[in-house]
Amino acid sequence: MGRKKIVVLGAIFVACIVVALGVVGLVHLHHVREQKAKYEKELKQNSLTGDGVLITIKKGMTSSSVADLLVEKKVIKYKKEFIEMANAIGLKTGYVAGSYRLVPGISYQEIAKQICRKSASAIIRFTIPEGFEVRNIVDRLVSLHLIDSAKFYEVMNNEDFDYDFLKDLPKRSVKLEGYFFPDTYETRADSGEKKIIDMMLKRFNMVFTDQYKKRAKEINMSIDDVITLASVIERESGNASESPLVSSVFHNRLKKGMKLQSCATVQYILKKRKPVLSTADTKIDSPYNTYQYAGLPVGPIASPGKTSIEAALYPKESDYLYFVLGKDKKTVFSQTYAEHLAAKNGK
Repeated sequence: MGRKKIVVLGAIFVACIVVALGVVGLVHLHHVREQKAKYEKELKQNSLTGDGVLITIKKGMTSSSVADLLVEKKVIKYKKEFIEMANAIGLKTGYVAGSYRLVPGISYQEIAKQICRKSASAIIRFTIPEGFEVRNIVDRLVSLHLIDSAKFYEVMNNEDFDYDFLKDLPKRSVKLEGYFFPDTYETRADSGEKKIIDMMLKRFNMVFTDQYKKRAKEINMSIDDVITLASVIERESGNASESPLVSSVFHNRLKKGMKLQSCATVQYILKKRKPVLSTADTKIDSPYNTYQYAGLPVGPIASPGKTSIEAALYPKESDYLYFVLGKDKKTVFSQTYAEHLAAKNGK
């Protein structure tokens, strides 16, 4: 009897252990499910309306630093697994700098493919500052491997874009100069020249409102006239607060039939921002040279920002015909040439 009792007690003990382990297992499974549900909820909260989480990869980042970023943004959960996978496919470094929208929950390998050097899905950000010329814009886009320079000019000058403000533009070497609105843009690495051009033109179309169009008619200027004048103002103004006064000088000169004599237009011809022009520079025969030809140049000389566009449309009332940058770096405005010479000589 004693031996049977021991066997029975042993069986009961084993059964209890099994039950206990089962309970522990169920508790653990429940905990895992809770953690998974919590993690999935976090992923959903960090997703941007189904488009994914925006991740910005900086130049020179390693798999470890990329993994840290992905964990922080809750795109992945396990850093070590990502690094092992990246190393396994030979991607220790070589991530392309840029921004990407990654959907949480996709495989680690797919994430790595999207942000590797050969990725076409990279979202690249670029900024066009006020006063940039098309050649500056092209240089920036080429440096980001977004375009081919020759193809960009070919598309810009010869393909059609369906915007009213581009109708009846005069013939010129850089057809869309002035219409790539200064802003920060986001585009895919494989967008191509036409899509990028259209994106910048679309932004201009949004900024140049019906109110602006109405005002242009009121002052008897075409949209191209406004953008041309705004581009000169952009390049000539020392700061935004001076723009309406600079605009008034040019408007006054246009009304009187005087040449604008803008150094910026000659700098555009020279393709360099030469601080002091020579007499020979001012005598260059070009429809952009406002020392040689009265009226506006044949087209814009840069991309003007909104402040300069508004200054061209709404010049400040004044009798000024001249301005010059003084020794204190402040612009001095004058009504007469004698006053202007005195201002130039610092008197």
